[in-house]
Amino acid sequence: MAGDALSARMTSSLNNVKNDTGRTAYCGPFVLSALTGFPISRVEEEVNRFRGLPPDAPIKGTDAAEVAAAASALGYEMKLGHSFEHLPRKERPTLWQWMQKPRNAWVHYLLAINRGKEGHWILIKGVKICDTFTDGQWKFVCDGPHRGSRIMEIYQIKHATSF
Repeated sequence: MAGDALSARMTSSLNNVKNDTGRTAYCGPFVLSALTGFPISRVEEEVNRFRGLPPDAPIKGTDAAEVAAAASALGYEMKLGHSFEHLPRKERPTLWQWMQKPRNAWVHYLLAINRGKEGHWILIKGVKICDTFTDGQWKFVCDGPHRGSRIMEIYQIKHATSF
């Protein structure tokens, strides 16, 4: 798949994750696979290209710049919608509180949340969530994990030509 064009792929809006690496994948590549429809190996290639590492180097954590670079290389654009990092953790909204507020049901939202003492990426579209805890399947947020997790940042993700 290394020869694939880097242009955007038009896929179903709710792609299940394709882990073709033979090992555990982490949340950054997971949510980008669900967003783009590309397998995790392809997403990891783009993250590693941004990092200046070999394409098959394992990834055990990503920051917003790395996720944005990989999304851009795969034909998507990440736009920061809101940041709550200036607030103490207990004052940040939970995922469930955010889900109660009006938002565009047709847009993919990439949320950076607190999961224990670490950060975690989740992908939301409408009332569905996809991440490592849902095993790459789309689940209803009300039935899924993270309802009480505090949000650090919210990004809107669209095809690069949509913004």
